[in-house]
Amino acid sequence: MRFLKALFAFVIVIAIIAGGGLAYGWFWLQGELAKPGPLAAEYEFTIERGEALNSVATRLETEGLIEDKRILRLKARIDDVETDLKAGSYIVPARSSVIDILQQFIDGDVIEYRLTIPEGLTTAQILRRVEAADHLIGDLPEREIPEGVLLPDTYAFGANTTRTQFLERMETAQQALLVELWPTRQDGLPISTPEEAIILASVVEKETASADERPIVAGLFVGRLLKGMRLESDPTIIYGVSKGEPLYNRSGQRRTLYRSEIDRKTDWNTYQIDGLPKTPICNPGRDAIAAVLDPPATDYVFFVADGKGGHLFAETYAEHQRNVAAYRAYERGEISREREN
Repeated sequence: MRFLKALFAFVIVIAIIAGGGLAYGWFWLQGELAKPGPLAAEYEFTIERGEALNSVATRLETEGLIEDKRILRLKARIDDVETDLKAGSYIVPARSSVIDILQQFIDGDVIEYRLTIPEGLTTAQILRRVEAADHLIGDLPEREIPEGVLLPDTYAFGANTTRTQFLERMETAQQALLVELWPTRQDGLPISTPEEAIILASVVEKETASADERPIVAGLFVGRLLKGMRLESDPTIIYGVSKGEPLYNRSGQRRTLYRSEIDRKTDWNTYQIDGLPKTPICNPGRDAIAAVLDPPATDYVFFVADGKGGHLFAETYAEHQRNVAAYRAYERGEISREREN
């Protein structure tokens, strides 16, 4: 009888231990499923037609979207959804958990559309493009979106993406880029915060559309700031006059700056103020941001448009004056040719 009682007690203890282990395992699994993933920025991931769950889970781990493929496979097996993943391309948001990714693949929220936002647009100009995009749904966000916080790029999205979600993705993309680039910035830069980097990058972006020239212009502006010189950038004047909208004369034709506008002091006119403008003057792209955080060394101090889409750079003011004269002569020649035609 004593033996039976002891055996019964032993069985009860084993059951309690096993039950406790199962409970612990269950709570551990829930925590692993829900914790934020390792993905630093949104990622485009494609499930091929007919691809098995094991293959998908392996690629998710290999490409850095999840930490342990076994967790995703176990959850899919428990829920009996191993064959429910839908083929197609997906945008996986940064820090997506295993359960978020699995649910996204089961729901089949695949990429259907793409929208390109060019570098150098103001926030107001981007908002107009997003509002006009046919395949986005919902209204623009009610909150004010500051100048310069959106990262221009080509964004893929599904059929149910709202305009607010699209703009939030642009903000998140810029934040992720700064997290990546700011710690690797050059020493001794005349900028002390990521916000100042965006301001300077916005000026670089508006000064040149040439990928080859961006690093040169960035290095030139960094050099001017380190020397205590003003940036003297025409786009900063325009932003102070029209918030970056094109300038027109009374006949409705695009025009250049008036002398009165160059002489007018605003919080952005870098001909009249020292240092950086008050805010960014546009939304710079990743290349402009990278250029101001790691600019090449250059002896150039001045530059002027060459009239052909590029710029003429100079190390001295005398050389710059010759470049300006060459540009004026080119301009006069163009006007003469237009009149002749």
